[in-house]
Amino acid sequence: MRIDHEGPGPVRRALRFLAAGVLLAAIVGSLLLGWSFRAASLALPEVAVPLELPSPQVPPGVGIAALPTGSIRARAMLAFRGGAIDDVRDLAATALLVRHPRGDLLVDTGFGTAFDAHFAALPALARATSTYTLQKPAAVRMRENGYDPRRLAGVLLTHAHYDHVSGVEDLPDVPVWASEAEAAFIASGDPLSELARHQTSGRLRSYRFDGGPYLGFERSFDFWGDGTVVVVPAPGHTPGSVIVFVTLGSGERYALLGDIVWQLDGLSMPAERPWLVRKLVDHDEAGVRLAIARVLALRRLDPAIHLVPSHDSRAYRDLPIFPFFAK
Repeated sequence: MRIDHEGPGPVRRALRFLAAGVLLAAIVGSLLLGWSFRAASLALPEVAVPLELPSPQVPPGVGIAALPTGSIRARAMLAFRGGAIDDVRDLAATALLVRHPRGDLLVDTGFGTAFDAHFAALPALARATSTYTLQKPAAVRMRENGYDPRRLAGVLLTHAHYDHVSGVEDLPDVPVWASEAEAAFIASGDPLSELARHQTSGRLRSYRFDGGPYLGFERSFDFWGDGTVVVVPAPGHTPGSVIVFVTLGSGERYALLGDIVWQLDGLSMPAERPWLVRKLVDHDEAGVRLAIARVLALRRLDPAIHLVPSHDSRAYRDLPIFPFFAK
């Protein structure tokens, strides 16, 4: 199922035109004032490169699979600093299922069955300037392929923005896990976490980073205690954003980066989001830069690591697509 939403009717078209004009004026103003839609060198803080890679004793059966749920169309110049205005990107919304013998985890949910309503609740500017495409929600894809979502040990959030939690309500019997800082953000009343507050009511569980250093990050949370799913704090995009590391029995290692960057270009250039976009969506710009620096340091140690920004479809090409382990 693929549905493109362009917003029918003269009222919506007029609203889109007005919002596009506002956005265009902001872009032109940013360019004239030297703000960061154009390419520029990103000054990153100095960080220590990890000394070695851990070698966990991965139990049999650990696996990972992607569940595409849709995408949002945007121009590259709004996705990362230095992106071209004529480069159109489809920003993926993909859930990731991590299989583990002690209980499977869904890292984020992507778009849910009620995403139309969730999108309609966004501010007018976001609605008027965005086009999205829906695919099957994660819960629907699971059930159609013989996987009972009730077997999930939890939904593990990289952060609590609407496009990462939209499918939570499709999984009513599943606990939702967030870092303590992100749980506080969800409860804070911040408009950017409003949907998460409603979706997770009564079943939000928080965790502390009570483990030691991990891959260059000062603290960690080992979800199952065996090194296969390790979460580290990466605040910046939101107060409690995290990176989820998944290690398979083959030795392959995945870093699920959430929204530290939206596109792989943010790491290869490297580049943060443009100034205007940062002001709208990032909680702490310096925190985002620190997280980018740490990820790049890790890549120097392990060039084979799979770096997976949540919204870059290219990052999922190396991942199996569910239902490769449906039963």
